[in-house]
Amino acid sequence: MSARRIVISGKVQGVWYRAWTMSEANKRGLKGWVRNLATGEVEALFAGPVTRIEEMVDLCRQGPPLAKVTGIESFDADEPDENGFHQWPDA
Repeated sequence: MSARRIVISGKVQGVWYRAWTMSEANKRGLKGWVRNLATGEVEALFAGPVTRIEEMVDLCRQGPPLAKVTGIESFDADEPDENGFHQWPDA
């Protein structure tokens, strides 16, 4: 098990990015969360097998159909305490 926190920039708010992320992460059995940031970015934490996390990060480079991702920052992270994948309130 591993965990990565990513920050996605571009046109990623108001385009269903969080709902899409929850759906894709749940399909892959990942734990974690996603939320909007006040900066206009989206932040997410993915925990699970390394290959599934890498797959999810690659998917986030494209995002849902209306998104226009311009960059992703990726950081090592600790695994979340709770099970499942959740949408957190905006930060």
